[in-house]
Amino acid sequence: MARFQNLAEAQAAGVYISKIKSFVKREGRLTTAQARALEDNWPTMGLTVDMGRLNLAEVFGNTNPVILEIGFGMGKSLVEMAQQSPQLNFIGIEVHRPGVGACLADAQAAEITNLRVFEHDAIEVLEHCIADGALTRLQLFFPDPWHKKKHHKRRIVQPEFVQRVHSKLAPGGQLHMATDWQPYAEYMLEVMQAQPNFNNTSASNDYVARPEYRPITKFEVRGQKLGHGVWDLIFGANT
Repeated sequence: MARFQNLAEAQAAGVYISKIKSFVKREGRLTTAQARALEDNWPTMGLTVDMGRLNLAEVFGNTNPVILEIGFGMGKSLVEMAQQSPQLNFIGIEVHRPGVGACLADAQAAEITNLRVFEHDAIEVLEHCIADGALTRLQLFFPDPWHKKKHHKRRIVQPEFVQRVHSKLAPGGQLHMATDWQPYAEYMLEVMQAQPNFNNTSASNDYVARPEYRPITKFEVRGQKLGHGVWDLIFGANT
């Protein structure tokens, strides 16, 4: 892309530029229950990027605050949050199809109606489907840390991503990140502290205790027994 100033210029010139992905697409094998959950629930709970900019009040049938989570895995904690907070609306984004199926199966079993899901790249969802100022909170829990230095460019937490998130947050909205990899926590903190339009909610200007609304996962409990730490960061969007 050397002869173009940015991706937009390249696209305008009709030149395809390969984008760095912050994830590895792993299809996996759907269980019978996951496949059935997708078939039964996608018409009412599934969202696609070709819907374009969403009217979230129409999507949910109300004007409740909207929480968006990127990379919900198998969806258990996301379903639990939606179940515990019926006064909020939740959108989950995941590229792993079995995870989407598992999430929909759990949502169906819990009989929740305040959850919608995308099976798509989160960056494209934010760009094409979420209106500016539409979100109360964006959650990014345990993203791939891409341990090797040569892969750090694949980390989803980059200044450009953070600024895109800021534009989607309502004034006073929050970006909540959590990781069990200390070097990534330190990297996240460094990136966020350089953003003038975010303020750290931590009294010590670094990390916060896990808020009650974020469920603790079995994976997290197992890690704690082995002495592994977890770091939560919550930054508020300035007006």
